[in-house]
Amino acid sequence: MIDDPPVLTIRRKFQRPERSLLEAFASTSTGFIVDAMAGQGALDRRIKPLPGTPMRFVGSALTCSNGPADNLALCAAVSFCMPGDVLVAATDGFTGCSVVGDLLLGIAQNRGAVAFVTDGLARDLTDIQALAFPAFAAGVSPNSPARNGPGTVGLPIVCGGLPVAAGDIVIGDPDGVVIVPREQAPAVLTRLDAVRANEAKMLKAVRGGLREPGFVAAILTSDRVRYVDE
Repeated sequence: MIDDPPVLTIRRKFQRPERSLLEAFASTSTGFIVDAMAGQGALDRRIKPLPGTPMRFVGSALTCSNGPADNLALCAAVSFCMPGDVLVAATDGFTGCSVVGDLLLGIAQNRGAVAFVTDGLARDLTDIQALAFPAFAAGVSPNSPARNGPGTVGLPIVCGGLPVAAGDIVIGDPDGVVIVPREQAPAVLTRLDAVRANEAKMLKAVRGGLREPGFVAAILTSDRVRYVDE
């Protein structure tokens, strides 16, 4: 006979990024950050800010994995929230019901959480809007979950198609959500300097009347292109 699994498996101790590291990513667009990570790092495109909620945040991931139609792990994760945390709730993309509502988010906000992210759904949209709390989800449904488990808190998860570990840096803006693995953050910041410089140079050229990107012009005049005009 196989024993029943624990209702919850919780990792309470993990390293969070320094505040200075989080602040270094603040006010940086997710597009720039992705460019500094070879074009990768964004969660599923459906995960967007709920209408009428703040659209920007940066914080440290506090992960939880919830089974379909269940949010016991998320409820437990809220109890371990620390200031600066972003609750990242994996649901395997379940869309049969919501995983969170305004009351649980309000408690997380009271504990210092700075945002909520899920590949599932939320509910109580009007009341969430009143919280002025960044909440990113794949959609909205009034259907409610059970609280039975099993689930995990603080352990690695997959959310929105990407692995997320507790302590990773999470950045959100109107384009979506990006995950920067904590151990890669210093290198990403270094590459961000080059991304910002290149973007500023290109923007200046566009505003000055640029009609064709230089790299395209170089390709079009090379032997790498075969023209078949009649």
